Amino acid sequence: MSAEISRINPDQLHPTPGYHHITVVEAGRTAYLAGQCPLDRSGTLVGPGDLDAQIDQVVANALVALAAVSAEPASVVRSVIYVVSDDVTALGAAWRRLTGSVIGPAFTTASTLLGVAQLGFAGQLIEVDLTAALPG
Repeated sequence: MSAEISRINPDQLHPTPGYHHITVVEAGRTAYLAGQCPLDRSGTLVGPGDLDAQIDQVVANALVALAAVSAEPASVVRSVIYVVSDDVTALGAAWRRLTGSVIGPAFTTASTLLGVAQLGFAGQLIEVDLTAALPG
């Protein structure tokens, strides 16, 4: 049995570019994924200086992490995206690449996009934090 997930955009709040202001999970278990980094299986940073390559690695890692708990991108109920940039254009490009990827459904939920000064690994440009509702 899967958790019932509702996504809401109240008319009184601004329109969004695909995410929802509120996500409600009626019942069930949740999985809190550690921030997914652009590291390959050996722990090596993928695509130094290349945001698109790093996003693609984060997407691949997120799919593995979700599958490990029998979840899929549509099971995600909260996402936080950290991008090393203060450029709104770069933030928008990261958003569009993520939402257009195979984990795009993860970002139709309650989501936050942040430009930050630095992340945990030298050369790291992106990290994605996901919370998923799990099947009963």
